[in-house]
Amino acid sequence: MSLDETTARGLRVRVQRAFDEFRLDVRFVAPGRGVTALYGPSGAGKTSVLRALAGLDRHVAGELHVGDACWQGPGHFLPAEQRGVGYVFQETSLFEHLNVAQNIDYGLKRAQSKDPARRDALIRLLALEPLLNRDVRTLSGGERRRVAITRALAPAPRLLLLDEPLSGLDRARKAELLPFLEDLVHSLDLPVILVSHDLDEVARLADHLVLMADGQVTGAGPLQETLARLDLPLAQADDASAVLEGVVAFLDHASGLAEILVGDTRLLVPAGALQADQPVRLRIAARDVSVALDPPSRSSILNVLAATIRQRVDRPPLTQLELALADGTRLLARITGKSADLLALETGVAVYAQVKSVAVLP
Repeated sequence: MSLDETTARGLRVRVQRAFDEFRLDVRFVAPGRGVTALYGPSGAGKTSVLRALAGLDRHVAGELHVGDACWQGPGHFLPAEQRGVGYVFQETSLFEHLNVAQNIDYGLKRAQSKDPARRDALIRLLALEPLLNRDVRTLSGGERRRVAITRALAPAPRLLLLDEPLSGLDRARKAELLPFLEDLVHSLDLPVILVSHDLDEVARLADHLVLMADGQVTGAGPLQETLARLDLPLAQADDASAVLEGVVAFLDHASGLAEILVGDTRLLVPAGALQADQPVRLRIAARDVSVALDPPSRSSILNVLAATIRQRVDRPPLTQLELALADGTRLLARITGKSADLLALETGVAVYAQVKSVAVLP
């Protein structure tokens, strides 16, 4: 399915809401399949947008179209219970007087159609079979999130909202839940809106990115393109990065390295638990990319990639470069302005990007 088709069956959102000392004025379009992340600092208005999408705030003005259906518009407001939204709140809000299975089935009570096979498939996907008879008060944080997500999806919603699904979890619990969440969201044939202020989480889960600050959208688009835009504040942050998608082309067990094919480009990364032909996402920080005019002949850096400078932005004492590989894949590089001037690095100049570190997002 093309991007135009997924957008046509996706979301068109315009949300306006005045609070005492804050005004929300947000507009964006989200594809009809995959994960759209609302990313920004606390207080940007991300959760307020989710509440508007769910129909939980009747004071919101604006319009909301999901595919061909209008959920809200001039003189029209579809109540929350008729929208078919699955909502996973920051607090899992499980019913403590019910066990795991009963919590999951609670969401099915008002479902227009009940599909036991779907329920069972979700339980298997999120590995909840051993927990079905457990008292929810005995569950870990990660287990509670898995139950809450399953409960939200069991009634086959038309839209899934995830509000900081990993917040409050320690590193071990996040590592436990992320693989389940990643497999789940990429298997769903519906739009998913993820709220987060964790860039690692966004880089791993999102396909589309909506940047928010002070109640407004500051930028939006496909994840990889939006991360690489030098006109957006995100590219100037300390952890500015590019995200690349590839596949494991070769495993060198002798060196412990894996060769990742990203378009026409090959990158070497630590093999870890990677498997042949496995799709992977890579995150390359701008601070880990240096630039040369000639290919280095003797260097410890294994990844040297031919590229062209697409854009240069100076913010003394540093200079940010947007680089394009032969197939259009984008990288960011952050170097000193003095180095950029000495090498006469300007738009259109052919260079070699030396990638010092590549993070595999497992």
